[in-house]
Amino acid sequence: QVQLVESGGGSVQAEGSLRLSCAASGFTYSAYCMGWFRQVTGKEREGVASISPGGGGRWYADSVKGRFTISRDNAKKTMTLQMNSLKPEDTAMYYCARGGGYCDVRSFRPTNWGQGTQVTVSS
Repeated sequence: QVQLVESGGGSVQAEGSLRLSCAASGFTYSAYCMGWFRQVTGKEREGVASISPGGGGRWYADSVKGRFTISRDNAKKTMTLQMNSLKPEDTAMYYCARGGGYCDVRSFRPTNWGQGTQVTVSS
């Protein structure tokens, strides 16, 4: 079955960096759009970044453009989110997601989720 396992979350001070990873299994990884989402308790889950099956297309939410970088390694079936210049408002649970249609993060429709990894940024 489809499995997505995130790692790399933690606590960091503002302007610091973290690198999240997602390990995928149970499906043909190279055929799917993948994305990162985040959620603060009590708020809707929002798309942060997404990437096309081959990695050539990358999309970002306006709030993270220029600070976050999404990438993938199809041979290893992994995806990463490099987060730099972190802000307290980036604090959230971050989820890895497999896409079911469009790759653009604004129209990304997840079909599967990981369990999430917590990112906490202090001021």
